[in-house]
Amino acid sequence: MTAASSGLQDLWPFYALRLTTGDLELRYPTEAELPGFAEIIERGIHPPDEMPFGIAWTDLPAARRNLESYQWWMGSRGRWSPDDWTLTFGVWEAGRAVGFQDLRGHEFPRYRTVASGSWLGLEFQRRGIGKLMRQAVLGLAFDHLGAQVAETEAFIDNPASNKVSLGVGYEANGFGQLAPRGVPRPTQRFRLTLEGWRARPRPALRVEGLEACLHMFGLPAADEGAPIGG
Repeated sequence: MTAASSGLQDLWPFYALRLTTGDLELRYPTEAELPGFAEIIERGIHPPDEMPFGIAWTDLPAARRNLESYQWWMGSRGRWSPDDWTLTFGVWEAGRAVGFQDLRGHEFPRYRTVASGSWLGLEFQRRGIGKLMRQAVLGLAFDHLGAQVAETEAFIDNPASNKVSLGVGYEANGFGQLAPRGVPRPTQRFRLTLEGWRARPRPALRVEGLEACLHMFGLPAADEGAPIGG
């Protein structure tokens, strides 16, 4: 934990939360670390002629993109509630920032369902990092927060993302469409259950600092008697 994050965790307990798997570390970036992620985006996270996201935010001019990215990162903290939350993890490989991994919950105490999204710098793709960071947040959700279902969606013409979903254990769950650049494109929806998650081998995951965060999800502390992992 950085000195800055340890000093802020009383104000924002998620600064204490850290996921470690293999050479990857997932944690909340401090404000001082956010420019490093903006630099990754500037270097490119997908070819210019492709758009893998439901909103074409990477098409924006750099100054506007940086502003809106910062507003998103900080706004997700300000809007947090147990009924509507987004965990915005920075991802580091061997200490080097490589991308972002989100985990989202809507009315999570009731439905126990999560969704996810991510991006990864072009220079770090095709090395298994995307799969491993998805598995990290799914391990947090299923094995530590009591999730029952995980959902995700990607364009049909995004084979890399779809390969990650299938490799983790998701099953196809219908189709949708999104139009980030104004033209509708078909999407593949995926669904993964707790049983499906636990039916496959998965990498070891170390979770630190979760106890102080449980109330943020509307979950009881571990010493209050309710099992978290299901």
